[in-house]
Amino acid sequence: MDAQEPYPVTRSRAIKWAGGILAVPALIVALFFLAAWVGSSIPRNSDWTEPDDGIRIMVESNGVHTGIVMPIVSSEKDWRETFPSAGMPREQDGWLPTHVAIGWGEKEVFLNTPTWGDLEAATALRIVFSGGDGLMRVAHYVNPQPSEYYRELRLRPEEYRQLVQQIEASLPPAPEHGERQIYRSYEIGAVHYDARGRYTLGNTCNQWVGDVLARSGVRMGYWTPLAGGVMKWVDDPGAD
Repeated sequence: MDAQEPYPVTRSRAIKWAGGILAVPALIVALFFLAAWVGSSIPRNSDWTEPDDGIRIMVESNGVHTGIVMPIVSSEKDWRETFPSAGMPREQDGWLPTHVAIGWGEKEVFLNTPTWGDLEAATALRIVFSGGDGLMRVAHYVNPQPSEYYRELRLRPEEYRQLVQQIEASLPPAPEHGERQIYRSYEIGAVHYDARGRYTLGNTCNQWVGDVLARSGVRMGYWTPLAGGVMKWVDDPGAD
């Protein structure tokens, strides 16, 4: 009698195993999105109210990445002191910017990944399993107007000062002599600076924005790894 395997692998069993293996990543992704929705729905600073008068900022989004738009010069802060590029004419039209848009993210993605199609598998896997270096993005705008993608908030002076402090806390100390190193990327009108922190799936660009706003006193979700988790806390001017 021929020896037989105690548990012969049939074709149907192999298909079931393969289906089970393939289902694991899909389940992990689904759990991540569910956790992101739940985490972003639990408010910090739930009793915060927006003042009728104050310093106007905006929260911007392209659907994936969010950032904070602020006037370059106000009574509370002159961003040209921190980012010299804020005082220079824009590359695309030569106009002097009136606002900066500041965001934080992963260095390789910010500098070399203009679209999802350009994201290399090795970069994605590295971010998933070990994270990546943080980088500060600073874009330069001229009189941005409220819209679905640029939603307005007003902050009290003390809240805005705290916002500035939180943003600057994400930067390493400026060099004693000379200016901060500037990194150029594919994006015209934006520059990048070294930043503290490590980008991970739990600490994303959108989580940074959510944390900075919440630590300034603004109502915001606890865990906001996705852009929608941030933007749902800021009124859409076109929703009414």
